Amino acid sequence: MTTTATSTPPGIASALRRLYLVRFGFALVWAGALFATASGLGPVSAALLVLYPLFDVAAAVVDARSSRASGPAAGLHANIAISSLAGVGLAVAVTSGVPAVLRVWGVWAIVSGLVQLVVGISRRTLGGQWAMIASGGLSAVAGTTFYLQASTGGASLSTLAGYALVGGIFFLVSALRLGRATTRN
Repeated sequence: MTTTATSTPPGIASALRRLYLVRFGFALVWAGALFATASGLGPVSAALLVLYPLFDVAAAVVDARSSRASGPAAGLHANIAISSLAGVGLAVAVTSGVPAVLRVWGVWAIVSGLVQLVVGISRRTLGGQWAMIASGGLSAVAGTTFYLQASTGGASLSTLAGYALVGGIFFLVSALRLGRATTRN
């Protein structure tokens, strides 16, 4: 697939910046709530675990709509499907215990991380995307770790809270860099 986008509609970087700031805020609050409830799988932690990929679906829908003018959003549509499946998978996994949750979350982190990596690379001309590229790659590595961690006796939900917090920081960095890019243009 070859793309030759030399200019980007001016509102896309601004819309992405706002979305990334919202995603940072959500990740921060979500991680704090999961840290507070991560001692076991109770109703609150189970709801939080299912909520996270569903929020990702909503964010990808907003992203796809706001960046429609810049070309096809196949990666975003793939992310919507992947995160929707993850939400369903996590709703089932929370009934089986922490290892099942880590396996589902791990697979989701790997696949969605690779998609994020591709989307970030395709958007590199917008500026501020190196953080999204790094985050996608790191997500794939972290997902592998979660999956492997599910086989050990030390599986913990708090690692997922840390993952979300780091991801949120990447969104903040990207938002700040996009802000600089939009003021320069």
